[in-house]
Amino acid sequence: MLSLGARSATKTQILQSLGSNLTHTSEPAIHQGCQLLVHALSVPSKDLDLKMESVLFIKKELQKNFDNVKRLYESEVLSTDFSTTSTAWERIDSYVEKETKGKVVDLIQCLELLTAMVLENHIFFKAKWEKPFNLEDASKSFPFLVGKGTTVQVLMMHQVEQFAFGVDLELLQKDYSGEIMAFFVLPGQGNMRQLEQALSARTLRKWSHSLQKRWIEVLIPKFSISASYDLETILPKMGIQHAFDKNAHFSGITKKDFLWVSKVSWSMKYCPDWKGL
Repeated sequence: MLSLGARSATKTQILQSLGSNLTHTSEPAIHQGCQLLVHALSVPSKDLDLKMESVLFIKKELQKNFDNVKRLYESEVLSTDFSTTSTAWERIDSYVEKETKGKVVDLIQCLELLTAMVLENHIFFKAKWEKPFNLEDASKSFPFLVGKGTTVQVLMMHQVEQFAFGVDLELLQKDYSGEIMAFFVLPGQGNMRQLEQALSARTLRKWSHSLQKRWIEVLIPKFSISASYDLETILPKMGIQHAFDKNAHFSGITKKDFLWVSKVSWSMKYCPDWKGL
């Protein structure tokens, strides 16, 4: 999306970071491919709620070319007054919290006085387990090993069912409705780092093909995983450098101000329960 308003080397770096060969693939073709991906992630289904949405909060009138973001990426473009930063970030946080049904809160902690635009993107996923846990068993406590031989009593989601399971690597595939699946992996003691380094789409496909259906007693603690990352140090390593420089070229957004990217944040939250997500 940002490349629509970028020019010169700033645009080239953004597009090349996506793995695009600009010699063989035209810019319209790149955006068309991204448009198809956005559409594929936003098709409604009775079995699951999966959608990717973006919204652009901007203080100036958009250049005509950059207005294509509405058409290509089905995005909201909202005029925002950044002169009062606290009001602006409250508006952004309120919008995101509503769109994610309360899953993402306090996305923006503060805004700089020179802020001219905030681009927010989120993926929302909600689905039911194909084989939900028993609600009565979901409130029972079981011992859980927290490390160094110490166990504590925690609430567990309990189930005895047939699942795709791997023996060599203790791996359980638990399906959501709508052809979505979750993998639960028990690495050997001290092997967590190796497991993390091995994770890839290819590894997941290999695991999935090696599993066999069998009766399994499953005990999974009630848990919540959340993470946040500032990408200002990661994206330059991927080739996006000019965008963060004060000499960045974003004249496709506005010709009245010099714009550059000052902050890029990414966050996620995963909170499964006995029904699903």
